[in-house]
Amino acid sequence: MPDSTPVNPAASGLEVRTYFVRSRNVLLATADFAELYVDYYLHLADQQFRPAPAHDAVFKRALAAFVLHAATRPWKELTAWTLNFQEPLLNVFLTGDNETGAVTGRIFDENVRVLPENLFYADVVCGDQPKRRSTVAFAGADPFAALEAFYRQSEQRIARAFAVGEESFVLAVEHPDCDGAWLRGLTDARLATLEATETVVLMERRIQRWHCGCNQPRMLQVLATAFRSDPEDLFGGGETLEIRCPRCGARHAVTREAMEAYVSGSGPAA
Repeated sequence: MPDSTPVNPAASGLEVRTYFVRSRNVLLATADFAELYVDYYLHLADQQFRPAPAHDAVFKRALAAFVLHAATRPWKELTAWTLNFQEPLLNVFLTGDNETGAVTGRIFDENVRVLPENLFYADVVCGDQPKRRSTVAFAGADPFAALEAFYRQSEQRIARAFAVGEESFVLAVEHPDCDGAWLRGLTDARLATLEATETVVLMERRIQRWHCGCNQPRMLQVLATAFRSDPEDLFGGGETLEIRCPRCGARHAVTREAMEAYVSGSGPAA
């Protein structure tokens, strides 16, 4: 298949390819996630995170679902997901920017709300349009089942997610005039022989990379309201505090001096 397809400007990272299955009107997104998983584990090591194996497995599968979904969406779209699981009790947060190819996220396993059911929150901003939020319920602890429930309830169309290798995954999404019966009946075995049985056209290549972009000015911005309200309570009588990025969990040390300069308008990015 030809490779002269648009690719986003990230210099390196995970390549996600999208294909269109003609006559079936189904869009496929596929990638081998080995490289992105390496970057994720390097981030965990750098920040001294040690998630429970069960939580880590859920996060990796959710990350694959998120990246494949993002690759099927418009270039100007910013997306954030929060998946609340009741068993195991944790939240998985993921966010990505299609224009830059940046994707990041984290696990929250403390102070997680106990709810009657699992909930999937999806926030989307596309260009200058207002933010849209969808909330759907789903069953079980599989992020792929959560993704399929999200498409079924919020997008009002079919999506199917498949693991076709240890770290390789495929997302199949309904498009107008889709052969719904064919998509519902799609299996791993049929995917393996798809090019021999269907007309499959390469649409696009996108590069996704593990990147948050959190920095000192952003952390100062996060803390500014609390500091203006009660600086003593925020710093607990000390001169330095540690804050974790709400998006990726990275540690940042913030001094009282830097905070004072920021809120007075003389600090970085004030």
